[in-house]
Amino acid sequence: MSPSFLCRRVGSLANVGKMFEISKTPMHFLLMFRSFSSPKQHSFTVAYLINSCGLSPETALSASRNIQFETPERADSILATLRNYGCTNTNISKIVRRFPRLLSADPEKTLLPKLEFFRSVGFSGPELASIVIANPQILKRSLENHVIPCYNFLKSVLMVNGNIVRALNKSYWLGGQSLENTVAPNIAILKEIGVPMSNISFLVTCHPTAVSQNTEKFSKIVKMVTEMGFDPMRVSFLKAVEVLAEMGESMWEHKMEAYKQWGLTGDQIMSMFRLDPLCMKSSAKKIKRVMDFLVNKMDWEPAAIARYPTVILRSLEKKIIPWCLVVKVLQMKGLVKKDMSLGFLGYSEKTFFNRFVVKYEQDVPELLNVYQGKIGILELGLASEKGDNTVVASQLHSSK
Repeated sequence: MSPSFLCRRVGSLANVGKMFEISKTPMHFLLMFRSFSSPKQHSFTVAYLINSCGLSPETALSASRNIQFETPERADSILATLRNYGCTNTNISKIVRRFPRLLSADPEKTLLPKLEFFRSVGFSGPELASIVIANPQILKRSLENHVIPCYNFLKSVLMVNGNIVRALNKSYWLGGQSLENTVAPNIAILKEIGVPMSNISFLVTCHPTAVSQNTEKFSKIVKMVTEMGFDPMRVSFLKAVEVLAEMGESMWEHKMEAYKQWGLTGDQIMSMFRLDPLCMKSSAKKIKRVMDFLVNKMDWEPAAIARYPTVILRSLEKKIIPWCLVVKVLQMKGLVKKDMSLGFLGYSEKTFFNRFVVKYEQDVPELLNVYQGKIGILELGLASEKGDNTVVASQLHSSK
């Protein structure tokens, strides 16, 4: 038997082995594999993304649809450059997962100018890494036409690098729009009515899309918020601007109806909005679940809830249910007032625990277990004054 035949035979058996391994692969992986014209190029890219960039096999397969290469030199240079500027392996994995095409960039012409600029203005290590992770495409944008103008604009508004980093972590600022044409006119509107620069900085840093609205629309929103009675000097003014800027008229009406279903009037809902504008950001489903629990399970009147709209923002499972259960037990034991307000849901975790659990644990030894959700009111042999509407653990569980 000739050596060449043996080689062909061994090769055939190896191929059978590979076919057997492929047969174990999930079908969607196979479909992705078939979409590539060069299996060799594809397999090298996937292996590199897994071994050098820390991607999972599935993520590497997905990323390889956007980039393919047969040699590691350029990609190695990209990774080395990122490491030289303080990016860790974890950082690199996140960057490549978000923008795999970065591995095909020219490290000298494309990456270095931007990285050097960020370092020159005081960003390095974790700060620089967080900016690149937020939007890796920034490294392929024009330094003169985009990166520098964007930084200079944010510097003029936010003043300090810490705020600029937080702003740049919102990918909006790196998207390509002209900030002088979109954001600057809206900031001028806010300045004109006396909004403090510290509050404007808050809006620019945390809610960039709100301040980037069409100037005509933004002006109308600011006028509307002013007419609602908000004080431009307070942060709540900009919270109201943010909510209205990011919500269409139909959605606003939908939220209004969600509250009206519980008997609240338009005036009461607007009062809630003035107390905490963010109460209108919760989904109609969340509003319904919280109101249902507080009204039908805890016996609070809708009007009482309206006086503390921040309650709607709290987590039902993690805060509202366990904290209300504790208060309910204490009310039934006569240890706290029955007409107690919902203000306790605004307390910090530590304050609530000390005031309601630690303070009364001698009187109600099981209170910690109630607080931790281990037992309900039924196990304590307690019932509400509504008789048939006994508040029991199973009813509370149905609110989740």
